[in-house]
Amino acid sequence: MDRFTGPQRAFCVKQFYLNHFSPTIVRRLFRSEYDLHDLNLCPSVVLIKKWVEKFEETGSTLNMKREGTTRTTRSEENVLRVSDSVRQNPDLSTRKRSAELGIPRTSVRRILKLDLKLHPYKIQLVQELKPNDLNLRKLFAETMLERFKSFNNILFSDEAHFHLNGHVNKQNCRYWSTENPKAKHERPLHSPKVTVWAAISSKGIIGPYFFEDSRGRTITVNSAEYVKMLREFLSPQLQEFDGYNSRTWFQQDGATCHTSNESLPVVKELFSKKLISRRGDIPWPPRSPDLSPADFFLWGYLKQRVYNHKPRALRELKEKIREEMAAIPKALCDRVLTNFHSRLQECLSRDGGHLNDIIFKK
Repeated sequence: MDRFTGPQRAFCVKQFYLNHFSPTIVRRLFRSEYDLHDLNLCPSVVLIKKWVEKFEETGSTLNMKREGTTRTTRSEENVLRVSDSVRQNPDLSTRKRSAELGIPRTSVRRILKLDLKLHPYKIQLVQELKPNDLNLRKLFAETMLERFKSFNNILFSDEAHFHLNGHVNKQNCRYWSTENPKAKHERPLHSPKVTVWAAISSKGIIGPYFFEDSRGRTITVNSAEYVKMLREFLSPQLQEFDGYNSRTWFQQDGATCHTSNESLPVVKELFSKKLISRRGDIPWPPRSPDLSPADFFLWGYLKQRVYNHKPRALRELKEKIREEMAAIPKALCDRVLTNFHSRLQECLSRDGGHLNDIIFKK
């Protein structure tokens, strides 16, 4: 199906002649005529020129159906070729596989699904693990399960980065197989436009706190800024938080700004002998976002809801983050901590490896 209709193409051709043969002006008029916010949704300059050329040659901008072409069918030969291609490279997209084999994309998809009985499984994005990480993750899970009867009195904290124009998109990541291979793609963390800090417990959430300067611009989270957040935001917030008492533990990951000689004493002052962290009372295993409630639940849940509003400015983005975070019910937070217990058990059963089968359901 063509992306643009016949009337839309006719509009572009007409405006091309009325506006001094300028495809750039045509794009702007098209956006205004069809009330489009993004100029990328309009036909490109090259495409407009092609429509004009086709109109001048044929009197029409529509694509004419070719005569005499033979439709490629799901022949035994093509099924065999696709099968061999999948064995050699199971994560190749249908578009690239079609180009590589010279078989129409629709035929490739039908062969994959109907003849080979394969399914396009999504990959999981996980943090890369170093050789010694497995032992550290296993030791952490053992310690937590032995030390705590419940995890209802722990604050799990973290920072996250929010982009104005979206989130991680795994829609086009597929792995063709008869069974789910639980394929993973290891990737480093990326730089943000907005930096947010929050802490979650079974009693609710403290936050958000935005790392920014006096003009509202996002700044790097260093030791000095982290200490400022602890003293000026977290400390007073704790006194008003129902889930805080003298026995409350605090978790943070091993980021340098969290565990430096400048920031660590401040954290230990707030949570004396109750710190889960690198250089803390219970060591936090490195590269383990799948064990952090903030990572495996809060940020993904929050981004999904925030981006549904399609914020167009940083100020609007921050306001939506505040609104959606405040709307998370305590009952949901309690279920997250129940899931955390399941993740620790799963981590033990996998000898510290990545968690494959634990999925938190809202």
